[in-house]
Amino acid sequence: MSAYHLDAKLAQQIVARTMQIIDSNVNVMDGRGRIIGSGDDQRLGELHEGALLAISQERIVDIDEGVARHLHGVRPGINLPLRIDGLIVGVIGLTGNPAQLRQYGELVCMTAEMMLEQARLLHMLAQDSRLREELVLNLIRVDELSPALMEWAQRLGIDLNRPRVAAVVEVDSGQLGVDSAMAELQQLQTLLTTPERDNLIAIVSLTEMVVLKPALNSYDRWDADGHRQRIDHLLSRMTETGRLRVRISLGNFFTGPGSIARSYRTARTTMTVGKQRMPEQRCYFYQDLILPVLLDSLRGGWQADELVRPLARLKATDNNGLLRRTLASWFHNNVQPTATSKALYIHRNTLEYRLNRISELTGLDLGNFDDRLLLYVALQLDNDHG
Repeated sequence: MSAYHLDAKLAQQIVARTMQIIDSNVNVMDGRGRIIGSGDDQRLGELHEGALLAISQERIVDIDEGVARHLHGVRPGINLPLRIDGLIVGVIGLTGNPAQLRQYGELVCMTAEMMLEQARLLHMLAQDSRLREELVLNLIRVDELSPALMEWAQRLGIDLNRPRVAAVVEVDSGQLGVDSAMAELQQLQTLLTTPERDNLIAIVSLTEMVVLKPALNSYDRWDADGHRQRIDHLLSRMTETGRLRVRISLGNFFTGPGSIARSYRTARTTMTVGKQRMPEQRCYFYQDLILPVLLDSLRGGWQADELVRPLARLKATDNNGLLRRTLASWFHNNVQPTATSKALYIHRNTLEYRLNRISELTGLDLGNFDDRLLLYVALQLDNDHG
């Protein structure tokens, strides 16, 4: 493990902490003997020859009045090497009578080394967290895992063979402002990163986070209902804290190469389609929206233009949307006339009249399965259809 480099900020923290322990000026020197932290601001940046001796000889160096006169930038005192993993990363110098300081020196040195070790661990954790996020961002974008990506995961202790399903979490930043939304996302990330959950998480943008959840339950089965319950539970917990408006979408579960990227794409599209169709809802599941999600990729293409052409003819005449609502209800009730009439509170003859009118305006025969399918797909692609 590489040694953590001693920087000026940490050096000054060591000075502040150790000067509370002993009534003496404290200097902290880096690995090249330069003072980077001191109780005396004027000494910052000076080269400390006592520290150079401690580094080169790898030992504690006492400096009395006589020796101090022959060294540049040195006052009487004691200089103790600071070590991490056995490597000297700097020196801590205490000003005063070396004989009196000896008894405190070891304690002060130990305190400083503990602070160094803690800073190093925090640095490693932050680095580990950043690398994990970066790995997740790669996983949701690539259709094939490269050897480099597999090695990267291995080093982080992540098992890429474990099946995962993607969930997208989106924050309504309009409610909070971007900075607050980002802070909330990070808080939610911490909540979802507990080791027992084994979630892989990354913040994708200022308002979006992706969670790669272990897909299988304790019996090694895909349990969609179990995932629904956990998402509902999470949303209710977040509602209790009452600070944030969040939407969550769960994608489809795939196996094989590129499964994570495919799952993420379905989760992303499920979010888009869910917000269009059910803006009042806060969680969307791919399984509930399979057809509109799959058709969404046609948007903007010539195929979608062709599919919605008959519906466009209907829209041109159906100003108040009555015929489209009738058509949607007819499909919703599995093209059963009695159930549709009941749902719309109209007579069967009225329904028949409206369906005939729809046939006339679209040029499609509603008795023909292909024509029915065309109209059904057109309705699914229609942005105004909820």
